Amino acid sequence: MNTAYISILSRTTGIGERQVKNTVELLESGCTVPFISRYRKEATGSLDEVQVATISTELEKLNELSKRKETILSTIEEQGKLTDDLRHRIEGCWDATELEDIYAPYKPHRRTRADMAREKGLEPLADFLMKQNPYLSLQRELPKYIRKEGAADAEEALQGARDIIAERISVDEGARNILRSRFRRSAAIRSKVVKGKESEAIKYRDWFDFSEPLSRCASHRLLAMRRGETEGFLRVNISIDADEAADALVHRFVRGRCDASSQVEQAVRDSCKRLLMPSIENEFAALSAEKADAEAIRIFAKNLEQLLMASPLGEKRVMGIDPGFRTGCKVVCLDKDGTLLHNETIFPHPPVSQHRQAESKVVTLVHQYRIETIAIGNGTAGRETEAFIRGLHMKDVEVYSVNEDGASIYSASKTARDEFPDYDVTVRGAVSIGRRLMDPLAELVKIDASSLGVGQYQKDVDQKQLKASLDRTVESCVNRVGVNVNTASCHLLTYVSGLGPQLAGNIVEYRREKGAFRSRQELMKVSRMGPKAFEQCAGFLRIRGGEHPLDNSAVHPESYAVVEKMARDLGCTVEALMKDADLRKQIDLKRYVTDKVGLPTLTDILSELARPGLDPREQLHPFAFSDEVHRIEDVRSGMVLPGIVTNITNFGAFVDIGVHTKGLIHVSEMAEGRFVSDPNEIVSIGQQLQVRVIDVDLERSRISLSLKL
Repeated sequence: MNTAYISILSRTTGIGERQVKNTVELLESGCTVPFISRYRKEATGSLDEVQVATISTELEKLNELSKRKETILSTIEEQGKLTDDLRHRIEGCWDATELEDIYAPYKPHRRTRADMAREKGLEPLADFLMKQNPYLSLQRELPKYIRKEGAADAEEALQGARDIIAERISVDEGARNILRSRFRRSAAIRSKVVKGKESEAIKYRDWFDFSEPLSRCASHRLLAMRRGETEGFLRVNISIDADEAADALVHRFVRGRCDASSQVEQAVRDSCKRLLMPSIENEFAALSAEKADAEAIRIFAKNLEQLLMASPLGEKRVMGIDPGFRTGCKVVCLDKDGTLLHNETIFPHPPVSQHRQAESKVVTLVHQYRIETIAIGNGTAGRETEAFIRGLHMKDVEVYSVNEDGASIYSASKTARDEFPDYDVTVRGAVSIGRRLMDPLAELVKIDASSLGVGQYQKDVDQKQLKASLDRTVESCVNRVGVNVNTASCHLLTYVSGLGPQLAGNIVEYRREKGAFRSRQELMKVSRMGPKAFEQCAGFLRIRGGEHPLDNSAVHPESYAVVEKMARDLGCTVEALMKDADLRKQIDLKRYVTDKVGLPTLTDILSELARPGLDPREQLHPFAFSDEVHRIEDVRSGMVLPGIVTNITNFGAFVDIGVHTKGLIHVSEMAEGRFVSDPNEIVSIGQQLQVRVIDVDLERSRISLSLKL
């Protein structure tokens, strides 16, 4: 561990140095974020998962910065310019921008105008000018540089010297910081439509002639402009008042009034316009893009978390229906574990209408497979299929409309082919719809998160950072809920703490060969399952009806002995202790504190004994769209309709009201009499609510909604 990291991480995260040190040690020993936050609270001072993840992320940044410093030191040393002072400064620098400024004078670059001037021997002239000595004559100095191998005349000599000065100023830390300060205070972002592209770029018409302070530009607006720029419809730039910036630099570098200072002023203004302004603009464009990316990724991750933690139906027999008109509706019947029992196609809708046969077939399948719930995809023909099913008036059979975003991606994926090699994409899609009602988390982890329709400009942000954030979110949700090791898919097991594709596959293979796991300890028999991997994963894997009652709880096997001692002290079994609240009330946790087990862990254990293996997700509630609307043409201003939140952005929330066009509740329409800065304060993904229709724009296919009823 680099000891310098600890104080830096503590300042960056606002977390105590001892907590940071212990957390870093755990991370570097191979512990995962979910494991640390759940099972190592004594070491971290009860840091939550977000805090541990923040330390992990910042630690990665410091490691990357360290690698960058090594590269810089090596490059400067190869040039023979690495002094002890320079080495000390680089090694002590932990700010990426400052580090690049230090490196700028030594950074290899393509041949420049200044390089060509140096080749002509004009560097001493640049030094002469920079002294700006009023007592030395420039006219007497110039002839020294006008020769065959140097400048052809006085103007060429002066131009070359100015080019050298301009380059020096462009890498001067003070000059760069002056411009940075001005960009921070007053930079504006502007976008204009590319001439001649107006008709093609109609969706970007809000940005045809747009300008606002960069500091106030919301991430979704910046990403929209950058997308328009990428597609060739907009020109976007970030700028400050160039004359004022140049004046500030002149004040820094120009002294007195003489011929030399006049040349330096020209060089300063040239450097500002030609070198510094573009460089700092690029820097701020990158910083603003990074900030916008971070905000968009944060929103995406928050939405994904809510989507994955959506209420599960649970273990019920389900009929999944992937609706369609011309190709019919693909129907599958699943048992309570999600196993495919039957599939076939019905045609309840035109143009190939076999309505009576479809009615008869559905009723027969419901009775034959004892179906308790029907899940219908909300895509094409979804509302019509829902109306058809509800019209059958089957008692004790609940009907749900299921968001099918990503189902087609899953059905064509390798994961789906591995699960159902003998079935086509339509069957796989219907199975996915049924399963995602039963357990959204277990099914949605199989689908690329960017295909789930809960992000904003996800294709425009840094894809590496997006994937890392979404993977962390999926991992967090999977481990928060816990996984039944005897029914989980290989894909779901991959996200369990300490496991990966290899171990997840080995667990499934062991299960296939040996049958269901009977205890957590049996996991050690899985190929390549070592003590460290077992430590990291065991607490998050559940075994129902296993040999030890705690195997279906979040109590880690390392703490079984503590619970067994509690039971012995009370003269009962562990199973009895888990069932009897009065027995648990008699436990004095302080009696069981040891060097390794503190009150935070003991408190968690007691809480888990009261509700072993309890799913933290809320219970699923029935929902139905209004019978008044099926198409956007049916929607009228003033209507109050039921809806489900499908996506949240930083400017509002999109709501499914039962037509193929999602309505938008702008943040200004979310609360009466107060400003809403974060829509997540008001709504969440999957939330059922009543909305009022404000406006319907048929031309642009937009529906404006309000929560102000």
